[in-house]
Amino acid sequence: MKSSFNEILNSDTPVLIDFFATWCGPCKTLSPILESVKKEMGDTVKIIKIDVDNNAALASKYQVRGVPTMLLFKNGKQLWRGSGVLQKDEIVNIIRTNT
Repeated sequence: MKSSFNEILNSDTPVLIDFFATWCGPCKTLSPILESVKKEMGDTVKIIKIDVDNNAALASKYQVRGVPTMLLFKNGKQLWRGSGVLQKDEIVNIIRTNT
């Protein structure tokens, strides 16, 4: 069964959403960094990638103007937002300090 986007956002597990585009160079740089974050943090965080070209309504709802843009949610609340490529340690630290 696939969870709805809202169910995922409202979970008590932190959710990092990566708004990206396939044509975006920095997004390609960020992708393996996020994989490393997932390896390090395991099930303590969910990481979801959302293609802005395929999900324009969602990108608009969260006012994503540039990619990559990351948003951190927990229990339905947005805890952090950032744009651009961050290093693994920065992302891990953001997740740990904001949740």
